[in-house]
Amino acid sequence: MEKTIITVVGKDTTGIIAHVCTYLADNEINILDISQTIVQGYFNMMMIADFAHIQKPFTQIASELNEVGERLGVQVKCQREEIFEKMHRI
Repeated sequence: MEKTIITVVGKDTTGIIAHVCTYLADNEINILDISQTIVQGYFNMMMIADFAHIQKPFTQIASELNEVGERLGVQVKCQREEIFEKMHRI
């Protein structure tokens, strides 16, 4: 399994989850865990996804997810699990 952390942050609009999840499904990326919340109109979602079966380079997927976010007016970031853990170590 190749876990990746995907974060989505921005002003809440209809379809954010649908568009991001559709992109993931279309690229054979399985969502292992997902958490989302809306605070005073701002959307925040964190997903742990399995990138083991991707057919494109990681950087291309990250870039395309960023483009999905731009179309929706939100920021979408991808980080490999090991990088995320090192960055957020206490």
